[in-house]
Amino acid sequence: MSQVIVVGGGAAGMMAAICSAKEGNQVVLLEKNEKLGKKLFITGKGRCNLTNAGDIEDLMGHVVTNREFLYSAFYSFTNEQMMEWMEHWGCPVKVERGNRVFPVSDKSSDVIRAMERELRRQKVTVELNTEVRRILTESGRTRGVELKGSRVMRADKVIIATGGMSYPSTGSTGDGYGFAKKAGHKVMHLDPALVPFNIDGTVCSRLQGLSLKNVEASLYADGKRIYKEFGEMLFTHFGISGPIIISASSYAVRYRGKQLKFCIDLKPALSEEQLDQRILKDFQENINKEFKNSLGKLLPKKMIPVILELSGIPEEKKVHEITKNERRKLTALLKAVPLIVTGTRGFKEAIITHGGVDVKEINPSTMESRKVRGLYFAGEVLDLDALTGGYNLQIAWSTGYLAGMN
Repeated sequence: MSQVIVVGGGAAGMMAAICSAKEGNQVVLLEKNEKLGKKLFITGKGRCNLTNAGDIEDLMGHVVTNREFLYSAFYSFTNEQMMEWMEHWGCPVKVERGNRVFPVSDKSSDVIRAMERELRRQKVTVELNTEVRRILTESGRTRGVELKGSRVMRADKVIIATGGMSYPSTGSTGDGYGFAKKAGHKVMHLDPALVPFNIDGTVCSRLQGLSLKNVEASLYADGKRIYKEFGEMLFTHFGISGPIIISASSYAVRYRGKQLKFCIDLKPALSEEQLDQRILKDFQENINKEFKNSLGKLLPKKMIPVILELSGIPEEKKVHEITKNERRKLTALLKAVPLIVTGTRGFKEAIITHGGVDVKEINPSTMESRKVRGLYFAGEVLDLDALTGGYNLQIAWSTGYLAGMN
């Protein structure tokens, strides 16, 4: 029987503690907050999108950073197993659009409660309001931890599952990166990811609150397209957000220092030629009206003044006076509304962290450090991230499982 300390009571930490205890170890789970799963509680707007029901290759395809590292983890503990375990632990699950998996109750608290019950069943000692100051090592081996107040806890193995920097109000303040550096690990550059964008100019603030469905967003870095996605987006006082926008941020971080621009295709179901014909038809129906009164069938009311301005066509101009060239320019605009990115929002609004402990220094089959024996890492503290849809939590479950089992 080994003495094991797990630092961090989030998704990866709870999973690691449960799996380590299942292996017959004496496990202590240390959490600096007053309760477990504080960040898990707010994921999926409080519903907890706990995994994705796609096949493993589909999961791999949605991992943005270091996907090859995850082969062993994803095949050792699959999304199917996670769903089965949740059901077994008394938290039934359901699959929704995009293969997203949620608790049937739509309550993240039920996921946390199910895991807390399993922690008790496996006789894991949970210490809340307990902050770790440093990891104790000796001769290249883990010896335990030192807590705030200088109390020392000895252990044979230590698992660091402290999360990243996103949502710092939940206790994710980057402690694990400090522990890793002191143990000799390289920490890759940290950026907010799955986060909204700040946009130049007043267009977005004028459209604040407008949600668009069935649009296509493309992100360009110095003119080269680096991302394209179809779905839903939202205009805010600072810029743009919504599912297809925040996923783009995971790609944007790789192009630090380059000029970033979004182009929003408002009518992706139509080719430019088809859209031009559609506009021509609308113009013929409104042939004697002013241009500003001819777009009601084509665009949301709130968007019309912005498109009028961006088109460069005088809004008082009669529809029958609009030239073919002007109409073509309008068509091109609706297929690619330009938005210049000035940056992303910060860690307070980020769902996850891009960057973290360099996975080259971690054994992908066990999650053990290649630098310090008996030191393990799991979850967001590692340089691993994926798109929205339950993939990031599956990374936490699978890496937590491997760390705990080993």
